[in-house]
Amino acid sequence: MKEKFFSELKSDKLQNFFLIAGPCVVENEEMPMEIARHIKKITDRLRIPFIFKASYLKANRSRGDSFTGIGHENALCLIGQVGKELGIPVLTDIHNEAHAAMAAAYVDILQIPAFLCRQTELLVAAGKTGKVVNIKKGQFASAESMKFAVQKVMQTGNSKVMLTERGTTFGYNDLVVDFRNIPEMQTNGVPVVVDVTHSLQQPNQASGITGGRPGLIETIARAAIAVGADGIFIETHPDPENAKSDGANMLRIDYLEDLLEKLVRIRKASY
Repeated sequence: MKEKFFSELKSDKLQNFFLIAGPCVVENEEMPMEIARHIKKITDRLRIPFIFKASYLKANRSRGDSFTGIGHENALCLIGQVGKELGIPVLTDIHNEAHAAMAAAYVDILQIPAFLCRQTELLVAAGKTGKVVNIKKGQFASAESMKFAVQKVMQTGNSKVMLTERGTTFGYNDLVVDFRNIPEMQTNGVPVVVDVTHSLQQPNQASGITGGRPGLIETIARAAIAVGADGIFIETHPDPENAKSDGANMLRIDYLEDLLEKLVRIRKASY
């Protein structure tokens, strides 16, 4: 990620919100570039700073027989290629300290999954790479407590940190978004993102396949922009029903442009 881009995110110089978007996981060799090009065409027109996201590995699956990826190096190369060819920042998530150094060779932003936001060694390893670190707030964590996660990264000498809201556990099978968390986490002096699609997951289903409520994607996204989120995170796919991971809560890519147009109007009206 270019230093200038991140410095603008931190100093609130951007006139628009920024977008983190892409598929849940790299499913094949063609998918990352095809999706990234489609999104970039939209964001260029709407002047939305765009960060491409894709997981190279799905380490956190309900069932042992679920799809996890096409191979670490292969998937990371494909994500890195998107960044190089399109000239945009790229992001992937990591799950242990060894993954931090490996993924940092290919991407601009290392993302800490919500379940791992308290893992000190993982946060320190990510910080030491010098890459931007996006920490997702745990479904179990308060917004106030995320200052400690930020401190763990910054104590490595790396001040390039973002925080992401992705819902709070509500019973066993649902999540809710507390929009008070956005201004609270912004008090740490870091950009705050709302993960729209993961906030609509319905985890821990008896079937072992996570559910979701994609019909509410626009509702959560509009609210996020209205309350002043610096960025939004949306997983998108050409055919969510047949996606190999998180299809139940992803946005069909054909719907993305209309949604972003609405969000740009809300941003302009709010600021």
